Amino acid sequence: MNPKFNKMFEQVSLPNGIALKNRIVLAPMTHMSSNADGTVSDAELEYYARRTGGAGMSVTAVTYVTPNGIGFPAQFAAYDDSFIPGLKRLADTIKQQGSKAVLQIFHAGRLTPEQAVPAGQVVAPSAVASERPGSPLPRELSDEEITSIIKDFGEATRRAIEAGFDGVEIHGANGYLIQQFFSPHSNRREDRWGGNIEKRLTFPLAVVDEVQEVVAKHTKLPFIVGYRFSPEEPETPGLTMEETYALIDALKEKNLDYLHVSLNEFWSKPRRGEADTRSRMEFILDRVGGKLPVIGVGSIHTADQAAEALESGVPLLAIGRELIIEPDWVEKIESGREEDIETILTKSDQERLVIPDGLWNAIIHTPGWFPMADDQS
Repeated sequence: MNPKFNKMFEQVSLPNGIALKNRIVLAPMTHMSSNADGTVSDAELEYYARRTGGAGMSVTAVTYVTPNGIGFPAQFAAYDDSFIPGLKRLADTIKQQGSKAVLQIFHAGRLTPEQAVPAGQVVAPSAVASERPGSPLPRELSDEEITSIIKDFGEATRRAIEAGFDGVEIHGANGYLIQQFFSPHSNRREDRWGGNIEKRLTFPLAVVDEVQEVVAKHTKLPFIVGYRFSPEEPETPGLTMEETYALIDALKEKNLDYLHVSLNEFWSKPRRGEADTRSRMEFILDRVGGKLPVIGVGSIHTADQAAEALESGVPLLAIGRELIIEPDWVEKIESGREEDIETILTKSDQERLVIPDGLWNAIIHTPGWFPMADDQS
């Protein structure tokens, strides 16, 4: 291995004592390939088996904790004990490759497709539609429903423990329900769940507390609890870096094992609210202050780009699309074959790369999402 990549392969210990074999994390990537009944499919298991051997930790595609919290077609579920056998198959598959298995959990809130829930009952903190095209007007959740959903996050965590996962990642990013409660755009409530920034933090922090209480109750072994967040929103009103700092400050006190920043571009600059020219990641690392590990992500394609990102001081680096195009991305760097890493897909690559139909159809029908080349055969 080229010595300039040594840092990538250093062992990392999380606050709970669990050791990761290197600094690379398989990023959670939606693949829309679960069975119609919400159970984990064989195609998913084959997909994970093919690309989790190199990463120190693997975060699954997100699973929903409440029946009306689904976010995508063909998504696997964790809202009932009947899903535990399939979740166990998934955890076992990832761990057999030598990677720590982390189940990402969420509720989609106002981003739930209308056709996926009974009578189109999309729910959210407030009756405010997303600005994404075609978004439905959601129904405002009652206080009772909110407390029930918090319990559902805990129950999904219990199922992850029983299924043998090494941890869970609370998905508080990308505009889904947890972020909706924190956001001034989607949360216009004036009760204990909304209003000023402290009240908008109530739901996210209650989910963290519930998850950690369940972990303490149901396992004596170290169990990873991470939290993913998006640092800003484009909407007005929307989350700013200043509000993100308040979230980080609160999460730093919650005994979490890591924070996972959701970004399309690792080196992207703040939209507003910062006068200097540093990247969001650099501001976030400063605010975290080394109190817990941070996972960075976003358009890291090559080994050199990964090494540069790690030099910023970020302890862990999530790799997503690159591990779809090149399942052996980590192994090739470790064995000194980084020049052999594939960077382009062709339309004949699906079977070779063990990409399930749902994800493959999304790739080939989303221009610019993945670099595609014409087949040369």
